Amino acid sequence: MNEVISINNLYKEYKLGVIGRGTLYRDLQSWWALKRGKEDPNTLIGHSGSRNNKINHLALHDVNLNINKGEVLGIIGENGAGKSTLLKILSRVTSPTKGQINIKGKISSLLEVGTGFHPELTGRENIFLNGAINGMSKKEISSKLNDIVDFAGVEKYLDTPVKRYSSGMHVRLGFAVAAHLEPDILIVDEVLAVGDADFQKRAIKKMQNVSSHNGRTVIFVSHNMESIRKLCNRVIVMANGRIAYDGKTEDSINKYIGGLAQLSRTYKNIKWNNIKEAPGGDIVRLKSVSILDEKNNPRDKFKLNENILVECEFDVLKDNFQISSIFSFSFYSSKNFIWSGEFYLMDNYKDSEWGKQKAFKLGSYKSKLILPKNILNEGVYSVSIDIFLPPSLPDMSFQVRKRNVLYFEIMDYIENFGARGSYPGDWQQGTSNSYLIRPVTNFETKRIDNLNKG
Repeated sequence: MNEVISINNLYKEYKLGVIGRGTLYRDLQSWWALKRGKEDPNTLIGHSGSRNNKINHLALHDVNLNINKGEVLGIIGENGAGKSTLLKILSRVTSPTKGQINIKGKISSLLEVGTGFHPELTGRENIFLNGAINGMSKKEISSKLNDIVDFAGVEKYLDTPVKRYSSGMHVRLGFAVAAHLEPDILIVDEVLAVGDADFQKRAIKKMQNVSSHNGRTVIFVSHNMESIRKLCNRVIVMANGRIAYDGKTEDSINKYIGGLAQLSRTYKNIKWNNIKEAPGGDIVRLKSVSILDEKNNPRDKFKLNENILVECEFDVLKDNFQISSIFSFSFYSSKNFIWSGEFYLMDNYKDSEWGKQKAFKLGSYKSKLILPKNILNEGVYSVSIDIFLPPSLPDMSFQVRKRNVLYFEIMDYIENFGARGSYPGDWQQGTSNSYLIRPVTNFETKRIDNLNKG
């Protein structure tokens, strides 16, 4: 296969606090303030505690990568790993600090919602503008116009300025333009997550066709492991600005899920010692969240037949407010770490007539939930905590809303108990909510008649 992209010793350095305000006057203002040890008058943040210090951040560190013609390359990694920076350099949005990149062919990129669109121009005008920027003639663009519009599903709004488009419409039209302008290399960032499920399926199928039927190269960044698995034949894992792993799709996903992604998750318990920095508002502040076994020991792994205790402690800072806690649990399949469902549980506030419960006084409180054994399927679960002020509904009166604050895992050791019994095979898992639970039920099979009576 022919090499279409060659990256050698690539570095990208960002210098925080460096002068560059857009005009000579502001540059001189900033320079003079820093020279005198004063805060920069042109920054929103200020330089308190770090005056005269330039902070260098290496977004990419010695990246070496070769990509072949017709290859579908996936890029995965945690937020801040350097994925988008790499794509911006390949798309010539920004330049590298050091290193060499050789590209053969025309690149079409979709890096964020509305990329390359002028908000005042209509959808039709933006299609022709993007085509012209990509070197196509008016005749060539006109021949593909109907295909682009049909794929994006924006025919009704084609002559409406795109500033009135929703984010989903932006993405659909942007992807349709990028994919139909016959690029040699198609680069797509996480933006497909904005589209609905049907559009995502069509987009993945289109990228597969671009690669397999037309022999073009696709570079795809996503946090959705199922999309990566369906589309890519090779995946690189990025961490801290470097390529941590480069291999076959399944191997890379396993490497990412099994090790690198673990570094970004918190298990067992989390505490906030400084009340001013704790999540919450002026009435309630979160102090800690813990996942415990029945002996009150912090745990990150449980068997299917073990009870799980989830606790949160919080401080009430003002008198005479009704308060309620909600725990929510998001489920990820152990096999592919894709989000597969979520459920919510509310504390005992709901047990009495709504809005008539006793108000809380100043002090510290603890909410405690027991997840019963033999109810959840094997897999990784994240815990989120919401604390709100009834009788208003939660979305109107949140004090605390902490997403994915802790994780725990339920393990299936294939022991003869629970729903499994003596069944030795692989238990069902997948993307449907129906695989979220594995309860023990009264379920039996008996003979009701003897058919062989002769």
